[in-house]
Amino acid sequence: MTRATRAALTRRSLLAGASAGLICSRAWAQQPSEVKVGLLVPVSGLYARPGTVMRQGAEMAVHHINAQGGIKSLGGAKLKLVVLDSGDTTEKAKNAAQRMVAQEPDLVAASGAYLSSFTLAVTEVTERANLPVLTLSYSDLITDRGFKYVFQTSATAGSQAKQALPQIVKLAETASGKKPKTVAIVTDNTAASVSSAKAMRDGLLAENGLQLTVDETFTPPLADATSLVQKVRSARPDLLFFLPTVISDAKLLLEKMNEFGLGQGKIPTISFGIAIAEPDMLQTVSPELLQGLLTCVASWGAKGHEALIAELKTRHKEPWMTQNAISTYGDMWVIKDALEKAGKADRVAVADALRAMDGGPSKYYPLGEIKFDEKGRRVGAGMTIVQWQSGVPVTVFPPQLALAQPFWPKN
Repeated sequence: MTRATRAALTRRSLLAGASAGLICSRAWAQQPSEVKVGLLVPVSGLYARPGTVMRQGAEMAVHHINAQGGIKSLGGAKLKLVVLDSGDTTEKAKNAAQRMVAQEPDLVAASGAYLSSFTLAVTEVTERANLPVLTLSYSDLITDRGFKYVFQTSATAGSQAKQALPQIVKLAETASGKKPKTVAIVTDNTAASVSSAKAMRDGLLAENGLQLTVDETFTPPLADATSLVQKVRSARPDLLFFLPTVISDAKLLLEKMNEFGLGQGKIPTISFGIAIAEPDMLQTVSPELLQGLLTCVASWGAKGHEALIAELKTRHKEPWMTQNAISTYGDMWVIKDALEKAGKADRVAVADALRAMDGGPSKYYPLGEIKFDEKGRRVGAGMTIVQWQSGVPVTVFPPQLALAQPFWPKN
């Protein structure tokens, strides 16, 4: 080999090495150092308290994900939580969603928006932006609109009512020796409450041998619960289904029920949703008025979540883990799982990964795996029944998640 040939080969090797290095540098540069995930929840106004707890759950999850190496398929990219305030009205929530998609074009997914009414408005906006949104909201309407970028991790309100009603009737009959026959429904007019009440009216009550004797709907917040309670007192139903979304409404009705001599031992009260089991209830209502009250929720701190419940207490001084915390915590892990499978920080790719998901971090949701049907509903989604016992709302159903045994209130 001549000196000239050796020199030419050396130049080619150097050029090839430089090109390979450039390609590697470009590939490394394409890996983001962080990936933005949105959280659109109320952190001001009437619903600020539950929205704040949702934020706490999301922040805990992001901290855990990043501490465990971030998104490994993206070179260890860290999640960055972007929190937006949905406020306390549907219009404010919609405006916040419009700001979110305009100001944060690099969001890959989001979670929110607490009230079903807010979620319905928010997802009208995010759907047009192809932004996948996971929601703990209950309304059946959320995933009945043909949207492709909405993923409902909670069992729908109708499904929860269908799952819960037979259990409540069975518990009442076992404990009291007689099957309840009559019920009253007192509900606010928010979307999830409306869906739960509709399912009961449209056949569930009849299927379980129950007759509806009082049916009242109000707009939150209540100024006075007297007229509602008077109607319940006149009818004297065996059960009262009370569906508030505002803590002050729960307080007014429970105190008025007690004033009229209709406490838990007289007319057992069953709720749907988390408002009546929020820690703030103890700031306004005595534990005695709450004792035995049941509420049906999509998720709650349960068996298997003990370490998370303890950490939430330490980090944020929360006495227990509501659905707002555990579901939003889980949502961040579902988004993380979708990003791993997508292999890129792209919202359409993340949505595709969510649609194809079959398994996922299901331990943060009751029953079923993380798999979504063609509507965006979680396949096999279960629910929990929570009961106030000695000043704490604890999971009592399903048995495999229960932290205590349920009891039926007696005189």
